[in-house]
Amino acid sequence: MKRILPLLALALVLALVLAMTGAAQAADPIKIAGLYNLTGGMSSIDAPALNGAKLAAKLINEKGGLLGGRMVEVVGIDTKTDQQESATGAKKALSMDVVAGIGYGDTTFVMAAAPLFQAKGIPFVTSGATHPMLPKWVGNCMFMVPFGDDDQSFAIADYTVDKLKAKNVAIWTDNSMDFTKALSKFYKQRIEERGGKVVLEDFFMMGDKDFSAQIARLKNASPKPDAVFVSAIPNEAGLTVKQIREAGLTLPIVSGDGFDTELVTTVPGPKLANDVYFSTHTYRGDNRPEVTAFIAAYKKEYGKDPENAFAALGYDAVDLIADAIKRAGSADKGPLQKALAATKGFKAVTGEISYTRPSGVPLKPVSVISVKNGAYAVEEIWTPKN
Repeated sequence: MKRILPLLALALVLALVLAMTGAAQAADPIKIAGLYNLTGGMSSIDAPALNGAKLAAKLINEKGGLLGGRMVEVVGIDTKTDQQESATGAKKALSMDVVAGIGYGDTTFVMAAAPLFQAKGIPFVTSGATHPMLPKWVGNCMFMVPFGDDDQSFAIADYTVDKLKAKNVAIWTDNSMDFTKALSKFYKQRIEERGGKVVLEDFFMMGDKDFSAQIARLKNASPKPDAVFVSAIPNEAGLTVKQIREAGLTLPIVSGDGFDTELVTTVPGPKLANDVYFSTHTYRGDNRPEVTAFIAAYKKEYGKDPENAFAALGYDAVDLIADAIKRAGSADKGPLQKALAATKGFKAVTGEISYTRPSGVPLKPVSVISVKNGAYAVEEIWTPKN
């Protein structure tokens, strides 16, 4: 008996220690870094994306969290629309014991941050960057929630030809961003494949505020363009619409998801924000249950409707990671990476996500949105062919 009692006591102590350790682990939050440009030229799409991400985490936590009660915490980091700040933000995030990173509506900033996650074997999920080469450029820890620039460029190019009946087009490109250059490249490819002609190619840089020189060349282009494609990020999107219309030009302005920002209407005003068309991520005007539930939850949380599709994409990024953690039964980087790579048929707000293409880019529908007298409307849903 003298020996049994100490052994029982030791067993009880060990059991208590293990129980306490397990409880501590269960109580540890699952941290996801949210790298976004909350200030600067990308803020009008990145801030809603972070709001969507935090909303997804809140709803997961209200249902009991993950892995037996661990709460999900999205750690937001403002990288100020600056590439160096993106790299610094990524290093900061990686020092905080995060299980994954999410972020950005632009490829340039993803490329400043995601390779640092790749080097540590930690997944990075972009909520809005759309360059179709991202998974190949970064590696097996890089995942995309959105479609690729090729798909969205083809969608708006087809709309330009089929619905706007444009045969001759001008292309303006922000020559400082990977995203904008890719968008113009694929748009031009598709226009020419469809029998159209690019009669003018012009360029500007992020931060430009005066487009009078480009407008003069647009007015003098021969043959006369039937539409102008403006490949820009949000700040320049609003300014170009304003100045083109103030110059008396009424031709349709077309673009990609860089135009999915309230700046397209608030900067020029509703009278000038007219005959603008852009491709973006599908969720507006969609009555799928994932969409209606998201819009209701966002409005309840923030007191307003989602500003744009990037809010839904941020939400989807966190939900996608949570789904992979559930399937993996772990938040460790190795199992999480494998579970993300195996994603098939995940029903996201912005469309179903499956990583089955060799490129690693999801095959998703694309919405074409019109802006007429300051009002947005869904014109059509374009579906890519695999």
